[in-house]
Amino acid sequence: MSENDIPMESADDDDASDAESAAGSSVGPSAADAETVALMHQVDGWLSHVWMVRAFLKHSDEATDDEELADIHRALYDYMLALGPSLDANDAARYLRIARKKLSKLRVASETFTELQPEISGHMNFRMAAKSLSLAVSKLHELLT
Repeated sequence: MSENDIPMESADDDDASDAESAAGSSVGPSAADAETVALMHQVDGWLSHVWMVRAFLKHSDEATDDEELADIHRALYDYMLALGPSLDANDAARYLRIARKKLSKLRVASETFTELQPEISGHMNFRMAAKSLSLAVSKLHELLT
């Protein structure tokens, strides 16, 4: 059988199948995947503010005496702890699913701290921590909903 004996349709079909396979199995991430990863990193960036508030509250003298304040810094920690493995694995879809699922608990912690802050301390550090947490959680809500 010579090259001329191969039907042209089957040769073209094979080439077309190979091209379709190559296009369907692209090595790089899709645009949707890239957007999801970018959103994960935006959320993580805003969580750095939440982390700093958590650290401030956890190490404050007031937190040792006030169980409600301790509950707030624990809630902030729990939110970020739940996201850590997905961030480490660069699993943006899972990260965002968990972030959305637990967002209401983060909002409650922020609102509770904003309400309690004047009773806990009027010091500028506490006022700014409440403001920082509120702004970060508002931005997270905007990004995630």
